[in-house]
Amino acid sequence: MWGKRLCAIIMSGLACLLYVVYIQNGPSKGDGIQFVAGRRFYEKTVAITFDDGPRAGCTKRLLDGLKERGIRATFFLVGENIPGNEELVRQMKKDGHIIGNHTYTHVELSKLSHEAAMNEINKTNALIEDITGEKVVYIRPPCGAWSERMIFEVDMTPVFWSVDPKDWCTEDSSTVVKRVVNNINDGDIILFHDIYDSSVSAALEVIDRLKAQGYVFVTIDEILIE
Repeated sequence: MWGKRLCAIIMSGLACLLYVVYIQNGPSKGDGIQFVAGRRFYEKTVAITFDDGPRAGCTKRLLDGLKERGIRATFFLVGENIPGNEELVRQMKKDGHIIGNHTYTHVELSKLSHEAAMNEINKTNALIEDITGEKVVYIRPPCGAWSERMIFEVDMTPVFWSVDPKDWCTEDSSTVVKRVVNNINDGDIILFHDIYDSSVSAALEVIDRLKAQGYVFVTIDEILIE
């Protein structure tokens, strides 16, 4: 038990450290977050991730589009959006997607007390685990707000990103697509949100265009752990 927990702490620490380095230095050509857990990624391997869902219409259309294309993604769910959308979470699991935690109310964890932060995380984990029957391993802290103390308090691996097309602030799908396609590098983690129609359209087009360029899409577990 302690061995597994120590391993999780070490992995979380590495992920957090690399994120801090990434934020301080910014991405460069050919970089992204490419050496988590000591692994250099295979050429043209990327992960696409989705935050803030599930949302009935948008997430359903996205899931259907991913299935049609044979793509597995990673979803970070907001706990308060799960009730009433349980079937979407079941579909995520059935289709082979990774399901992670994005807190219960989409709040910056680093600004909360220990008790409040753990409540945000635990409530969402409980909802997901009740549906999937599996332990939630990954967490994406909203706004990337993760602190050193959280490494030791949360037995989960934080997941950040290296390509952010800011799809949440525009309805222009073509602009979002260009922001991704023109800035993609091997091993990148792409951030999208599955609560906007324009984001879903952009994400599916990005997948089509990158696949045409020879990119392979993987889930976050294949990127973070060798």
